[in-house]
Amino acid sequence: MGLFQRKGSETDESSEDKKEKGGWRRPANTAFKQQRLKAWQPILLPKTVLPTFFLIAIIFGPIGGLLIWGSSLVSEMTFDYTDCETLTPSTSNTSLSYVELPSSKYSYHLSSSASKNVDINAPVYAFLNNSANSQDFDVFNQQQCIIQFDVPADLSASVFMYYKLTNFFQNHRRYVKSMDSDQLSGKGGSASHLNSGDCKPLGSLNNISIYPCGLIANSLFNDTYSNPVLLNPSNFEATNVTYNFSSENIAWPGESKKYVSTPIGNGYSSVDEIVPPPNWNKRFPNGYTNDNIPNLATDEHFQNWMRTAGLPTFSKLYGRNDQDTMQKGRYMITVGLNFPVIPYKGTKSIVISTVSWIGGKNPFLGWAYVAAAALFVLLAIAGTAMHLIKPRRLGDMSLLSWNR
Repeated sequence: MGLFQRKGSETDESSEDKKEKGGWRRPANTAFKQQRLKAWQPILLPKTVLPTFFLIAIIFGPIGGLLIWGSSLVSEMTFDYTDCETLTPSTSNTSLSYVELPSSKYSYHLSSSASKNVDINAPVYAFLNNSANSQDFDVFNQQQCIIQFDVPADLSASVFMYYKLTNFFQNHRRYVKSMDSDQLSGKGGSASHLNSGDCKPLGSLNNISIYPCGLIANSLFNDTYSNPVLLNPSNFEATNVTYNFSSENIAWPGESKKYVSTPIGNGYSSVDEIVPPPNWNKRFPNGYTNDNIPNLATDEHFQNWMRTAGLPTFSKLYGRNDQDTMQKGRYMITVGLNFPVIPYKGTKSIVISTVSWIGGKNPFLGWAYVAAAALFVLLAIAGTAMHLIKPRRLGDMSLLSWNR
């Protein structure tokens, strides 16, 4: 028992062993392991800090000005058509009831060269209900919004058309995860597998795998846009001239590699094993057939949608024209209304924009640099004034090298 153990017994031996083992855990007596490496320990003095502030301001100021100038070269027009479906519907293309867009629903941010001597008429839009003539219109154009707007100056290529959504939280964690990359890349997935994975609750329908599964694919933006038509051309013989936007090369390079052209033979043996997402019923009213199945490898609108946005307000590229100049004049564009935004208090808009060497129109980064430069100048001036008016007595620098 421990009470009767004498000095020098096993208890003392075990304590000595512990000391020896503890010695093995001690770091080696080297400059690196004992943290004795030489290091630069700058002393912050007015004569070093204040010039540094001025130097940073001198660097940041021109960078900010350059970024703002690059953004000013971009022309951008935005037209919010959210409330179009609430207008009194017209029943014929020949008797459209146009309503002027409120000033808060559109904006023109023109380049410095395009904004000179421009006269912009307010855009107008009309709601066309084609439900009574469903045999003459495809399912995506049963309800249309016809928008007329001015392009106040020639827009040189490249010209881009985007759709813009607000209050749509693609960055929600559950939404972002709601997809199956293996299924999209051609590895298939049974109904039970998809239901137990990230696609739940949109993994299957009636015990049949949904392709593509998940919330992202199911909520695919499905408003359609016609090519803008120039209504009053001045240099052409034709009555109306169409400005064509292409849906090719609108997705990031390499996006198509994430998808297969067809799931048949790539994870599934027949179309009977898959069904469309519930919100795709308009596009596939009778389900998938061998002749009617989505080619996700070439559908760049789908690829753009699947790359989720980081903020609830975002724009996604819908079309581009890299060859032709968009001529000045009055244009008309027809929108097929299919994507609901009013129920969740969102908005949807068309954005037509050019680009410059800096990209799209976004002066925020430039003004951030300018604001930082102004802040550093203010701090430097305040510090200099304080140092000249009431200088602080510095300590004895020789004490810093005193060795105890």
